[in-house]
Amino acid sequence: MFDIKEELKKLPDSPGCYLHKDEFGNIIYVGKAVNLKNRVRQYFQSPKNQTPKTREMVKHIAEFEYIAAGSEMEALILECNLIKRYRPKYNILLRDDKTYPYVKVTLKEEWPRVVKTRRLENDGSKYFGPFADAGSVNVIIDLLNSLYSLKRCNARSFPVGHTPCLNYHIHQCRGICTGTVDKEEYMESVDKAVAFLSGRDNSLKKELKEEMERASAEMRFEDAAKLRDHLTAIESLSERQRVVLSHPEDLDVLLVVSGLAGAHVLLFTVRGGKLSGRESFFLGDTAGETEGYLVAEFIKRYYSESLTVPKEILLAQMPPEKELLEQWLSGMRGSSVSFLVPMRGEKRALMDVVRKDAEVMLRDIDERARRQQEKDESLRKQLVRVFGEELGGRLNRVESYDISHIQGVDSVGAMVVFEDGRPNKKAYRRFKIRTIEGNDDTASLTEVLFRRFKKAKEGDPGFAQLPDAVFMDGGAGQVNAAKDVLFALGLNVPVAGMVKDNKHRTRALLYEGVEYPLTAVRGSGKDGLDPVRGGSTGDAAKGGSAAGDEAPEALGGMRELFAYCGRLQEEVHRFAIEYHRSLRGKAVKRSVLDNVPGIGEKRKLSLLNTFGSVDGIKAASKEDLAKAPGMNARVAEQVFAYFAGAASTGK
Repeated sequence: MFDIKEELKKLPDSPGCYLHKDEFGNIIYVGKAVNLKNRVRQYFQSPKNQTPKTREMVKHIAEFEYIAAGSEMEALILECNLIKRYRPKYNILLRDDKTYPYVKVTLKEEWPRVVKTRRLENDGSKYFGPFADAGSVNVIIDLLNSLYSLKRCNARSFPVGHTPCLNYHIHQCRGICTGTVDKEEYMESVDKAVAFLSGRDNSLKKELKEEMERASAEMRFEDAAKLRDHLTAIESLSERQRVVLSHPEDLDVLLVVSGLAGAHVLLFTVRGGKLSGRESFFLGDTAGETEGYLVAEFIKRYYSESLTVPKEILLAQMPPEKELLEQWLSGMRGSSVSFLVPMRGEKRALMDVVRKDAEVMLRDIDERARRQQEKDESLRKQLVRVFGEELGGRLNRVESYDISHIQGVDSVGAMVVFEDGRPNKKAYRRFKIRTIEGNDDTASLTEVLFRRFKKAKEGDPGFAQLPDAVFMDGGAGQVNAAKDVLFALGLNVPVAGMVKDNKHRTRALLYEGVEYPLTAVRGSGKDGLDPVRGGSTGDAAKGGSAAGDEAPEALGGMRELFAYCGRLQEEVHRFAIEYHRSLRGKAVKRSVLDNVPGIGEKRKLSLLNTFGSVDGIKAASKEDLAKAPGMNARVAEQVFAYFAGAASTGK
């Protein structure tokens, strides 16, 4: 038993990181301290001066551990790494309100490509963006690939006898796979593409405009229209950049704004003196926290994962630990980094520009937050109508399960988790069915549920957190199967069934033997609905109301609950099918050649390319087998002997 009072006495008077855990052993908060003993003790003293978020967190602390560090800088770096690894519930975590695309030039590949990505990686590639106009990004990438005939596929090598794809034949790719492309000439084209993406696009615009006018004069109107679209895309990407500084400086501007849903940090990037990027990050519930604290937390979270650190960061308010953060960022950049709160001059004017942009962005963010709050509140009320005030009001974590197979082959189970009405993909789990053969979904679900909740009883950290309710994909049969498992394990978890119509859509929610219709019933009642008593007459066997039970008035118009169940069903179907397909794909890739000693993936492909099929390999002589690329006499003997032995046994 972890005794917090006793463990507090053991804390050292040194820098380090502390990790708070809940009753399930999950890490819910990571912090750093100059003095671990003093800092951790503060959480368990009078809550009067604590923020609401901290008071709520302390209620859930069941134990803590600490990691000592040699200095405050080491503790800061360790804190960033631990938060990135565990993503604790009560730490400030960055969530992009929108992920904008980047253009990526894969310079570390032998034959670099120009591609779109929404993910920045430290892989030696060159990134341009982010760009708000995803459509223009697609056109620009298509333009560069077409104009310079760059490599489009992601293949790194090509087997002997490889046939070029359609792009080569329609002159949209030089055909790296043919082995006839001049490397120096190709890299010159890549350099031109990089120059264009870097903003040096005047020569290309002039060239395209002249070509468009020439095509129009020659009445090649389709070609002229395509060139016009290319020019429009270039202008679209150029217009987003505004000159805001007289000198070509690189810097970031950070601004904290508070909206309906909580605090946001708005990040504006200035590159070469131009305002080139705007992103917003949601910090969650930050009631009681100062702007300086929020800025410091954002700096630690964001720049620990960023590929670039600018020389200067403009702020509205200095963060605590200013010198430590500047020292840390300087080490990452390799040169001096400084914070500045501008009071006059063009950088103050830049802050004013940013504030005006922030007002517009915040209005848009708030409008989306307002609509989401309305939906969340409506969903909560509808859950209360079905589950009652006590359960419906606190229904946060919901789990759902599904089975996927083809005629009982490669059966798998899937578990998805929704928290606060949204998917928590880190909590998803998948299962291979072990004990059930054939097409028996109910029995397979029973196995999955038993394994999931047995692991919870055993204290498995990956399954320790129990749901507030289980939503089964089906009616009475599936609900009763889940209840039987939970009863056998001594667990009290409510179970509801999502009953489907003949179009496989959720039409009702089954709870405690009563069906609650989620879709409108045509009639003359209020809002076009008639009261429905006794459940659905056509679905008694699928989970309709038990005989003698009275269903409540039809709840048609429960759009949010209907949509919620629909999302839950679609997500669990998708996750189950995705897992089943991955297993089936692996099975399809398996070959009889995998059973031959000395034959790996490369030799298998070489033999299949050389002889066309397994039958061709069987018919080949030892001498011919040895001549295939990557083969030798010893391995050829093993292949020949394997198929000779299989033929003699009739396999």
